[in-house]
Amino acid sequence: MKLRSLIVDDEIHARENLKYLIENYCPEIEVVGMAANEAEARQGVESLKPQVVFLDICMPSGTEGFDFLDALPEKKFQVVFVTAFKDYAIRALNANAIHYLLKPVDVDDLKLAVKKLVSTNQLFTENSEQLINYMKSLENLSKALLPSAAVPRITINHAKGFKIVDPNDFMYLAGEGNYTSIIFLDGSKYVDTKSIGVYEEILDPQRFFRIHKSHIVNVMCVKEFINNDGHFVIMKDNSKLAISRLRVPQFLDFFKQGKKS
Repeated sequence: MKLRSLIVDDEIHARENLKYLIENYCPEIEVVGMAANEAEARQGVESLKPQVVFLDICMPSGTEGFDFLDALPEKKFQVVFVTAFKDYAIRALNANAIHYLLKPVDVDDLKLAVKKLVSTNQLFTENSEQLINYMKSLENLSKALLPSAAVPRITINHAKGFKIVDPNDFMYLAGEGNYTSIIFLDGSKYVDTKSIGVYEEILDPQRFFRIHKSHIVNVMCVKEFINNDGHFVIMKDNSKLAISRLRVPQFLDFFKQGKKS
C-alpha cells in the first residue's frame, strides 16, 4: 500500500517538480494533495490524512514550516523537510529523527528518503509509542535551527525504534563505518545510524573533542592523559582511547584554554 503524501511549498514550480519526481521514481508514495501556504496545509492535513508531509522549511510568503507544525494539535505523519539551507539547519536536522532533502532535489536522495519513510512507517505500525517519540523529536526544532544554539537533545535510532537523549550524557563515541557506538555515563551503549562525522558537527564543541578519526570524547569525562608509547586518554570508565598524533596539540590547547570548565 502506498504512503499518502502532502507537498507544502509556496513555489508552484517546486511543488510540481517534487510531485513529478515522486510519481516517476517513487512508486511507494502517492501524492494526494499540494498546498501553497499554512492555511492550505492545515486543511490538507485535516481532510487528506497524509502519512507523509514534504514541507518547505522557509517560505518567502511569510509562512515558516515550523510555525505550521507547531500550530497543529496532532501530527500523525512523518515529515520530510525540503530546504535550500546547507549549514546550521542541517546540523539541527541531523540531530533529530528527521528526513530532509536539499534543493534542488536529487532523485537518489529522494529514493533514499522514501526508503526510510517506508521503514519508519512499518515501525510506527508495529509500535505506536515510537510515533510519539518521533513527534517529540520535532518539538522545539525551530529553536535548534538558530546558528548559535547548542543541540539540546539528540534522537538516536536503535534496533527497536527511536530514543531521545541528552548529549551531555555521552561519555564517548566510537565510529564504526557508517554507524556510531555511543557509550553513556551509566555504561549503557547504543549504536546509531549517523556517522561519527555527523556527530562531530552536531555536538557542542565546548564539551566534545574528536581525538581520533574513530573517537569523540566528552572532555568532562576525561580522567587522565598519557604520553607514553603514544598518546592516550583514560575515561571515567577506565577505557583507554588513542589520540591521533596530529590532534594532540589541539587537544592539549583545548584544556589549557579552560574550555573544559
